[in-house]
Amino acid sequence: MKAIDTAIPDVKLIEPSVFSDDRGFFFESFNKSKFETAIGRSADFVQDNHSRSGKGVLRGLHYQLPPHAQAKLVRVVFGEVFDVAVDLRKSSPTFGQWVGILLSAENKRQLWIPEGFAHGFLTLSEHVEFLYKTTSYYSPESDRGIRWNDQTIGIDWNERDVLMLSAKDREQPMLADAEVFE
Repeated sequence: MKAIDTAIPDVKLIEPSVFSDDRGFFFESFNKSKFETAIGRSADFVQDNHSRSGKGVLRGLHYQLPPHAQAKLVRVVFGEVFDVAVDLRKSSPTFGQWVGILLSAENKRQLWIPEGFAHGFLTLSEHVEFLYKTTSYYSPESDRGIRWNDQTIGIDWNERDVLMLSAKDREQPMLADAEVFE
């Protein structure tokens, strides 16, 4: 397993060691000891989530405030997505900046998104199955979001088709009006 810094150093791209032959492939998708060494901190995951989406679905940008803030380790097991993390930590030099990574079943990459970031993804293939490991349980009272198309953030979703969003995601506040992290 290798951790690669992104443009926002706290967000890490995780590349597994994949062993392939004529029969297929094998890789360790998670090893607590190796993972914590790679990201340089401990991470106690308490919940796994699995979503399935069709092409052109945009989920996000979601986060949870303290005391239920979540870090996430995300990956695609079927299909391909453009995955995004936005820094919502006011005290951070990268506040309001974003990183976007292509995650797919083929490249087997994962993205580590620490607490203090909003997360979302756009599906690029006909079907996508997406896994999330989280460090805190889902908490409706701490659940927040920011608008996916906030111009002050300026995420380049490279939209090819009409996007499908939930009503909740269409109505999220802009970053300037959102509750964020200190």
